[in-house]
Amino acid sequence: MALLSFENLQHSYKQLGEQFYSMQAPTPVTAPMLIRLNRELAEQLNLDPAALASEEGLKLLAGNAIPDNIEPIATVYAGHQFGGWNPQLGDGRAILLGEVLAQDGRRYDIQLKGAGRTPYSRMGDGRSPIGPVIREYLVSEAMAAFGVPTTRALAAVATGEPVMREGLLPGGILTRVAQSHLRVGTMQYFSARGDLESVKALADYVIERHYAEQIEQSREEPYTALLTSIVAAQAQLIAQWMSLGFIHGVMNTDNMLLCGETVDYGPCAFMDSYNPMKVFSSIDTQGRYAFANQAEIGRWNLSWLAQALLPLMAQAEGADEQSALKKAEAILENYSNIFMGHYQHLLAEKLGFAEASEEVNPLSLKLLQLMAEEGADFSLTFRTLADHLAPPGERQFLNDIHTLPDTFANWIEAWQALLGGKNIAPQEARRLMN
Repeated sequence: MALLSFENLQHSYKQLGEQFYSMQAPTPVTAPMLIRLNRELAEQLNLDPAALASEEGLKLLAGNAIPDNIEPIATVYAGHQFGGWNPQLGDGRAILLGEVLAQDGRRYDIQLKGAGRTPYSRMGDGRSPIGPVIREYLVSEAMAAFGVPTTRALAAVATGEPVMREGLLPGGILTRVAQSHLRVGTMQYFSARGDLESVKALADYVIERHYAEQIEQSREEPYTALLTSIVAAQAQLIAQWMSLGFIHGVMNTDNMLLCGETVDYGPCAFMDSYNPMKVFSSIDTQGRYAFANQAEIGRWNLSWLAQALLPLMAQAEGADEQSALKKAEAILENYSNIFMGHYQHLLAEKLGFAEASEEVNPLSLKLLQLMAEEGADFSLTFRTLADHLAPPGERQFLNDIHTLPDTFANWIEAWQALLGGKNIAPQEARRLMN
């Protein structure tokens, strides 16, 4: 294994051209301290955990010592933020070291978040308080454990330097890992400038890096197939979020990765008391990114990706813009079907059914309605239902801290009757629910 070396480090994105990035080294910090190293992830990335935990490894994770063969960059992108267009954003406090080839044969970005100012920092200081670093480490790793596509956390480092926010706070740097950090906003940046050559180069790169197999098997032309693949990935991702009661909080187009992973764990949360219109971002005063709006916002974001890809789709159709437009509209229309199908399936499993059906779906919907009316805790409601099926001697402590309201009695009776009608044994239902 290598430290972050040297032989297995690549920088394929940098080869696309200087219009995609700016060269930018991290800004050294005074007294770095390793808070947490994700050793299991390091091994999956073919990195040496012991070397990363060493003094030299800490220097690298803090951005204090970058080997000569690593050429760090900050990438440029644009985006719609809370519905408003910003023609240039970019990595304002994140620096991409390069990519490593992991044990699964895929390439993964290694990025230092909070590593100092870049050309895209605008009025920011390029730093991060340690609180958000620890938060992203914990939440992203929890999402990975739940099986949700997500960026990962390789390391959390305290910088030994204060950052000014609402007051002076200790600073930190997160080493973030992703299949790539390319965003819908990356496509938008070049599309808005009429730079079709760069849009094509980026699309070809995304195909090669993330969707080569799907597109090779598709009967569609490559750019139509690319849009189809990304739309499906995002629809399924957001369905997974919502099945867990997860509220992202800042679903801007620059926070939607083309690889289909969750990114940016800022004002996010797992819902407690169920309220479909709950928000966790203090600046989302209109509820744009409320829990129940997430699926539709995903579709809205993807419509901007479709707009960026449309000229390439039209070229492949022999410059037939109307034909390309109809295909894009059909793909976006199918987004809702993919989302709902996946969401209903996940809800069915949470109730102990192997698949959604015309009988199960209304039951799921009725439960959510009851939860909203009663303000029931999202996760504990499902955990309590699973416990409800256990033999008395195997029941966990949840019923001691969370009981379902009496208004759930008729629903529970209908649920148990449907399980019995489908000959689903309690232990099998609990296995799916757990």
